[in-house]
Amino acid sequence: MRPFIYTKPATAADAVRAITAAGPGARFLAGGTTLYDLMKLNVETPSSIVDVNSLTELSSFDTSGAGELVFGALSRMSDVAADGRLVRDYPALSESLWKAASQQLRNMASLGGNLLQRTRCAYFRGGEPFACNKRQPGSGCSAREGMNRGHALLGGSETCIAVYPGDWAVALTAFDAKVDVLGPKGERTIALEDLYREPGATPDVEATLEFNELILRIRVPVTPLGHASTYHKIRDRESFAFALVSAATALQMDKDTVRDVRIAVGGIATRPWRARAAEQALVGRPLTAQAARAAGDVALQGAKASDDNRFRIELGAQAIADALMIAKQRGSRQ
Repeated sequence: MRPFIYTKPATAADAVRAITAAGPGARFLAGGTTLYDLMKLNVETPSSIVDVNSLTELSSFDTSGAGELVFGALSRMSDVAADGRLVRDYPALSESLWKAASQQLRNMASLGGNLLQRTRCAYFRGGEPFACNKRQPGSGCSAREGMNRGHALLGGSETCIAVYPGDWAVALTAFDAKVDVLGPKGERTIALEDLYREPGATPDVEATLEFNELILRIRVPVTPLGHASTYHKIRDRESFAFALVSAATALQMDKDTVRDVRIAVGGIATRPWRARAAEQALVGRPLTAQAARAAGDVALQGAKASDDNRFRIELGAQAIADALMIAKQRGSRQ
């Protein structure tokens, strides 16, 4: 780990000013559960750390509103996961937090920081002698011809097939969440789905944020879709493992017919992946196990696999189907 300058501002505006003055080599510190790891691996070598943990203006959340749920960026994952209204009315959001990381990490990790966690790709984290365009632009991608069982089926490019590892962002994508951020030019709002970039030719540029923009809060529109929802995560082991595939689904039914549906997929794409074609395939039709599986197949159309990860096409389609049927069952209890 290399030396760095440490700053602890008193307000969000002060934090933005401090990181802007420090320059592009600076980083915000929230829970630190990702940044510390990357610093120890020399993936991140910040010249300056701006610690935002004391910004109480960002540490609260409110799920009581009639129009939207509001989550401060410094709210801790475990606190939000246990919120009564979320557990009751938006189980997909609560489950996406409960199924992420260990209890110790959930107690520390912030919601805003969780959105910006970086890939778990072993070539990215391992460094030399492996080539990684995310870590060193232009060096190549060892994963493409290497061990890529856990790499992306959707959204990859010739330069990178690293998977976005998070759970919370996948569930938020299904619910049309928005993110408010503060930068030197003031505050702006970004659709959560637009926060992330596919790798294209510049996989080292992962988000649409500038280095000196700070996430303030996450806002989720109140919707009846929340009741019949789930976050279904398939992984190699039950605890503290990243997804082989995950699916956030939410339904609004008119008797047996799908009135509205949301499907977002994780673990198999380079960013949180909204499966809109699969949603369209279900609206206005009865939701049977066969229809759910057909929607899963639609969601995985265009998947690009290798021998190592081809099994995850079938796994992904079935996980989506299972998530839809879990959501339907929950809706029938209302």
